[in-house]
Amino acid sequence: MKFKGYQDDFTKELIVDFFAGGGGASIGIELATGRPVDIAVNHDPDAIAMHKVNHPFTRHFQEDVFAIDPEETTGGRPVGIMWASPDCKHFSKAKGGAPVEKKIRGLSWVILRWAMSSVSPRCIFMENVEEIQTWGPLVEVDGKMRPDPARAGETFNGFMAMLTTGISKEHPAFAEACEFLKIAPDSIQAGRLAKGLGYKAEWKVLKACDYGAPTIRKRFYMVARRDGLPIVWPEPTHGKGEGLKPYRTAAECIDWSIPCPSIFGRKKELAVNTQRRIARGLDKFVIRNP
Repeated sequence: MKFKGYQDDFTKELIVDFFAGGGGASIGIELATGRPVDIAVNHDPDAIAMHKVNHPFTRHFQEDVFAIDPEETTGGRPVGIMWASPDCKHFSKAKGGAPVEKKIRGLSWVILRWAMSSVSPRCIFMENVEEIQTWGPLVEVDGKMRPDPARAGETFNGFMAMLTTGISKEHPAFAEACEFLKIAPDSIQAGRLAKGLGYKAEWKVLKACDYGAPTIRKRFYMVARRDGLPIVWPEPTHGKGEGLKPYRTAAECIDWSIPCPSIFGRKKELAVNTQRRIARGLDKFVIRNP
């Protein structure tokens, strides 16, 4: 066996997976890079337990993402890739109500914390629901704080500006960033945010089914890098066009021989809105399907 010196390990760029769940993103990163993710972070014990099973060579942190110190966690080693999939339920149109929790709304700010640290990731990937682009200030409605439709996207644009070319300190997103990152608005760190952290960033809304996954859900993806190399988006592999493979279906991934509970005969009735969605689905995909 060829001995691998410690120096190789100390200089190797690290890969960090934030908001790591079962480990799907980590699997994709491992397939792309040929090696396991080095660090995974999630506050939820079940998520970390599942990730440990799927990724036993990864170092795991069951912590609030803002409680993780970039320099201490990495030992000062450079970060090549940071993947972040912040909780999306504040923005998702699939949510039942309209929950607004300030801490959840601001989870994406942790990306700036790492970007402005001494281990500033060379490449940053962010995945979320497409509605993240509507991230904006809140306004009080009937005694509750709700997103202000007149200012939709204002905070998102500010977030992107601080990551890239800079922003005015009068911009409301600047104050929110300082609050979440626990830095004074007149500090040197805040000044760096205002000037911009120098990343080149692009984002797109993609459908996983166009790349071979059996789901039609759209997802927002941002790629940011500071190494001068171009950002290259993958070409679709599946679809209805010439040279594309046919879309995959969820049905082909399910073992239908395994018994499972039915939606009928439940002890508790399905929510009315859920029943309506089922009815619309049956009407569209069964009754009126040619």
